[in-house]
Amino acid sequence: MPALPAGFPRDAVLEAAMAAADVARTVVLPFFRRGVGADDKHDSSPVTIADRTAERAIRAVLSERLPGFGVMGEEFGLEGGESPYRWVIDPVDGTRAFLTGRPTFGTLIALLHEGVPLLGVIDQPVTGERWIGLRGEPTRFVSTITGQIGTRRCGDVARAELSCTAPEILDAPHRPGFDALAGAVKRTSWGGDCYAYGLLALGQIDIIAECTMKIWDWAALVPVVEGAGGSMTDWAGQPLRADGDGTVLALGDAGLLSRVSTLLAAPVGAG
Repeated sequence: MPALPAGFPRDAVLEAAMAAADVARTVVLPFFRRGVGADDKHDSSPVTIADRTAERAIRAVLSERLPGFGVMGEEFGLEGGESPYRWVIDPVDGTRAFLTGRPTFGTLIALLHEGVPLLGVIDQPVTGERWIGLRGEPTRFVSTITGQIGTRRCGDVARAELSCTAPEILDAPHRPGFDALAGAVKRTSWGGDCYAYGLLALGQIDIIAECTMKIWDWAALVPVVEGAGGSMTDWAGQPLRADGDGTVLALGDAGLLSRVSTLLAAPVGAG
C-alpha cells in the first residue's frame, strides 16, 4: 500500500473531515422521517433538500479548514480542480433509503491525492456510527453500538455473504455475472448503500458487488475497507478509477478475488 505523500497534513485533514461529518449530521437529522420530497436528477436518481443543504455545509467547513484543496460533490460539482488534493463528498449516499426512513444511508467524505483515496469517512447520522479510514492505518469505528473493526476470513465463496444495494443498479451487461456470483455464494442480501461497506469492515458481510458507481459513491469506501483488512477493486480486480467502468467489488477476504472475478466476468454479454 503506498505511503501518505510527504508533508501530508494528517491532523489537519482528520480534524477537517470530522468537523464536516459533524456538521452534516446536524443538517441531515432534522429532515429524517419528516416527509421530505425529492426531485429527480438527469439520471432519474432522487435528490432532496437534505442532500443539497448538507453538501453546502460540508463544502463550507472543508474550504475554511483547508482552503487550498479542491472539492468535488455529487450535487454541486468541482471547485479548485488544480490542486493535487481533492475532497470528494456524497452528502446523502442512499437517498432512497433516506426518503423511506431507513437508517442505512450515510454521509461520505473522501480525500484523494492525484486520484488516489487517502482518507475515507462513512457517517451514519441516525445511529451515530462512524467509520474512519486513513491510508496506512487501521480503520477506526466510533460508535456506541456493538461492532469491532476487522473483515472476516472467508476462503470459500460458497460460505460467503453477498450484498448489493438494489437490482436496478446492475446494468444489463453485468447482470449475468452478478447472477453467477449470487448462485455460488451462501446468501445474497439487498439494500445498504454505503452502510453495507461499513458492515463488511466489521466482518458482517464478505462480498459486495455493484455497478453504475460514480467516484463519490466509492472514494470514501476504499480507505475504510482496506484499513479493515479487505480490498476494493473493479470487477476485473483492477484499481478503481474515476474513468472506470463503474463496477465496484469489495471483499472482506482478498483471497477470494480470483474466484469472484472469474464468476463475475465469465457470463458478461451472455443472454
